[in-house]
Amino acid sequence: MSWIDISPPISERLGVFPGDTPFSRRVLLDFERGDHLRLSAVTMSLHLGAHADSAGHYHREGLGVNARPVGAYIGNCQVVHVKGGAGAGRIRMEELEGLVVKAPRLLFRTDSFPDPERWSPDFRSFSPEVLTHLADRGVVLVGIDTPSVDPEDSKALESHQILYARGLAVLEGLVLSAVAEGLYTLVAPPLAIEGADASPVRALLHPQSGLIPESVTRSE
Repeated sequence: MSWIDISPPISERLGVFPGDTPFSRRVLLDFERGDHLRLSAVTMSLHLGAHADSAGHYHREGLGVNARPVGAYIGNCQVVHVKGGAGAGRIRMEELEGLVVKAPRLLFRTDSFPDPERWSPDFRSFSPEVLTHLADRGVVLVGIDTPSVDPEDSKALESHQILYARGLAVLEGLVLSAVAEGLYTLVAPPLAIEGADASPVRALLHPQSGLIPESVTRSE
């Protein structure tokens, strides 16, 4: 059984929120120019592709992404499918009917943002009630296969505020189109970028759960 990569490739083609900074890479040194090595620099939004928000992104008193214990992003994980697709709005409580939470990390496959290289504003997000419900059941991380846990046009960021209030870690921009429901092991730690509002991640799932002992510490 091999690892499943649930991160989109990062390139100039990858979609970003309107007004945010797309990816670009500048080659400084290159073998083809006669240089002794290849060296490059990148410019990009920290919210590009699969990424982890920090609480400092959505709350004035939130800390940077480096302050979140990495254990929140590593360990047993449950993938959940919700129906509706693009245009169905926020994930509502009635869509969780019958769901039994079996892991402290839940990733939601909505199939509402099918092409990471083509921006679409009608992706699914979470209702605040759903996030509160999951936190009450011991969930420490939520993830989604869309760019945000709130709708594109949200200014109040109601679901982000629940993340802050309940100390939940979050992964956005995942690629779950080929991932079946069930239990997995997740490895998706953010980079320790001091004080940053987010970090890109290379999110990976292993089809066998329990590979890594649980050692989660909440923060923020």
